[in-house]
Amino acid sequence: MVSKTRLTRISERIREDLSEILLKESSDPRLKGVTITDVEVDRELAFAEIYVCTIEGSPNSQEVLNTLDHAKGFLRSELAHRMELRVFPRLRFHWDPTLEHADKIEQLIQSIHNADSGDQVITKAKRKAKQNGTTK
Repeated sequence: MVSKTRLTRISERIREDLSEILLKESSDPRLKGVTITDVEVDRELAFAEIYVCTIEGSPNSQEVLNTLDHAKGFLRSELAHRMELRVFPRLRFHWDPTLEHADKIEQLIQSIHNADSGDQVITKAKRKAKQNGTTK
């Protein structure tokens, strides 16, 4: 068993190194723009759960995950060469919808803000109409 502090350090190192490999060493165009959002390593160091996303969003998520699954042997060996671990965890890739959810929430907040702004304009127009109607 590994301490939580060590797990955190291993997870961060995997995230950093894997991001660097995908950015600088990967020649596959399907992996361009892939972002590693999080890495969780289990206490036995058997598996590393890797969460990814792209700017394009979920329409091409399955293609990205399939490509990463196909390249996971290469990625694991590259990571193992960079890190000194007795046993290197197997990589499991998952789609992270967090950015898409954040974008939807931001759009909802913006629409509420726009609706409130529209209501304020209508309220001001009604107020002016009442003032004009009562002064006549």
